[in-house]
Formats: sequence, C-alpha cells, structure tokens
Amino acid sequence: MILTNSFPNCVRMQKQKSDARFMALALSLGRRGMGRVWPNPAVGCVIVRDGVIVGRGRTADGGRPHAETEALCQAGDKARGATAYVSLEPCSHHGKTPPCANALIDAGIAEVVVATGDPNPQVSGAGIAMLEAAGIAVRMGILKEQADADHAGFFLTQTRGRPYITLKLATTLDGHIATTTGDSQWITGPQARRLVHAMRARHDAVMVGAGTVRADDPMLDVRDMGAERQPVRVVISSDLNLPTNGKLARTAKDQPVWLCHSPAADARDWKALGAHSILAKTKGSNVDLSDAMGQLAGAGLTRIFCEGGGQLAASLMKAGLVDELVLFNGPKVIGGDGMSALGTLGVTVLENAPRFELLEHRAIGGDVMSRWRVA
Repeated sequence: MILTNSFPNCVRMQKQKSDARFMALALSLGRRGMGRVWPNPAVGCVIVRDGVIVGRGRTADGGRPHAETEALCQAGDKARGATAYVSLEPCSHHGKTPPCANALIDAGIAEVVVATGDPNPQVSGAGIAMLEAAGIAVRMGILKEQADADHAGFFLTQTRGRPYITLKLATTLDGHIATTTGDSQWITGPQARRLVHAMRARHDAVMVGAGTVRADDPMLDVRDMGAERQPVRVVISSDLNLPTNGKLARTAKDQPVWLCHSPAADARDWKALGAHSILAKTKGSNVDLSDAMGQLAGAGLTRIFCEGGGQLAASLMKAGLVDELVLFNGPKVIGGDGMSALGTLGVTVLENAPRFELLEHRAIGGDVMSRWRVA
C-alpha cells in the first residue's frame, strides 16, 4: 500500500525534474542570443517527444526567425504530439513574422510549457489563449524567476519604456578608478577584462559619457571573443564636445555609434562620419537621461552596459536608472587623492542611499567581481 501511494508522487517528481531540465536548456539557448536579437527578446525553445529532444532553437540574430520556428523546423514531423518548452509566451500577433502560437498549433504540438508570460500588450496572454483554444495543454511558470531575469530588458521596454541598464565599475580596493593624474591602466587584470568583453557581448549596447571618450579614446567593442555582432556604442554628450579623430569617429561607419545630445549641439560632423544622432531633452546643461533612455528603448535597445565615467554613473544612479551593478575590485589602493568611481549623489542621510542586493561574488584571476541588483 505504501508503494502504491508513493508511485504517483515518484512520477510527479520525475516529471518536475524533466520539466526543469528541458526548460533550463531552453533558457540557455535563449541566452546565446543576448546582445544579438534586439529589439526582440532572446527566447529559447526545446521540443521533446517521448522524452527525447527532437528540436531546439533560439531567436535568430537580428530577431528573426523566432525560437519556436527554428525548433519546429528542426523537429519536422516529429513535432506532432510533442511538448514544446519555451522561455517566453509564444507571440500571437502578425508582425514581421507570423504568430509563433499558430506555428505550434499547425505543427500538431500537444503541450506547451512556458516559463513566463509576455507583457507586450500585443501578446500578454493572447498567445496562451490561442493555444488553449486549439486544444493544446499549456503549463506556466517553470523556472519563471530565471526567465524573468533573462527577459528583464525586454520587459522594461514594454512596461516602463526604457532598457535594462547594467553599470560596470572597475575600482581599486578603496573605490577609485584612476590616480589624480588620470592614470587607470590597468586597475584590473587580463582575466577580468576578458570577462568584461563577454559581458559587452551579451548586451545590445555599450554606453559611456563624453568625459570617458575624451580621456580614454575607447573602442567599446568586443574583442577576442569570436563576436560576429558588435554592440551599439552609445555616448551621452550634451554639447558633443568629442574628438572627431578618435577611435569611435574612425570606426563609426563600421560599428554603430549613437550620440545622445541636446538639440542645440551641432552633429553634422559626426553624421558625416556615420554616427546616428539622437536629440534628447535636457535638464539644465545636461542630457535628460530618462528621456534619452526612453529614446534608446524606442530605437530597439533592451539591454545597455554602461562603463562610465563617474559623472554619468552618478547621474544614472540619481535618476533611478541602474538595474544591476557589476563591480570589479583590483588589488591596489590609491588613497584619497584618487578619482572616485562615482560623482556626487547628494546623499546626506544614509537611509536615502541607493541600496543593492548581492547576486554573485567570486574571484576572477587576482581580482574580485561582484554583481548586485537594485533592492
């Protein structure tokens, strides 16, 4: 009798394990598209029949075809009667591609397991409703927390009209980014710098302020990672006081450079070099970052990797626009005359200071990396 009662529980546990395993694979497939599929979400799909994977796919570079279409194409006739594991609710509207919900129905899929819903008003439950109306069983919420984290950028563009912003700071142990003379190469070691390139590759854009461009003449690309698709390079500069003979200017026709500036700034020289001009509202003499981020989201960017400098980092903090903070601490100290990683925040009461919760903390070569999410 004990064995009889425990058997259904055993089957249920095995089903939960297999669900988690297949959805984890779908999520990992989706992550391969991060930084490569905007403005679309980076979705993964796995099709399973009789416990065997018969199809897998992710949203293709540039956003099309979608993950479900890729997986169904691989599965072929084996999709009939199978289960599809999808990291985001299948789309239900006709855009530049037919609805994925229809593709799943037409392929004869018997069951769809979905990690999380899509807040896009054109979808938002409609994809699930289409599947259920066709007699397909739908189960929701498998590895939902992981899926929500993966799709956070896309979700923010749909719900708040702005991209997800990761702020990266590389500092000494005492929180400085350069000496008093501006010397900053290198605070961290080669392994940490390589990880930064991997992080750039998983974002749609890399963003800096004008001061960083003038001081460092950065390239802001992904190197030594086999990257086939480079991130957009975004510069926030109200007056466009930027060198037109630096690395960004020389490569603007080969890799996108987007300049967020005030309407009063003259962008003609940069446009001639191939850069894209974004006119942003201003607050005083500075770019209104909330407006700029809204325009970047409207242009399709979902995830932005900000690499400073200190004033831009502080301004993003004050505007409540930092979603994730990545700190690399190198094994050096500079002292009180060094350049701070952040500009002034105007915090006079500790209770009002921005707060973060720790996500990850580990050694990277001789440095320490920590990831924090806004609390």
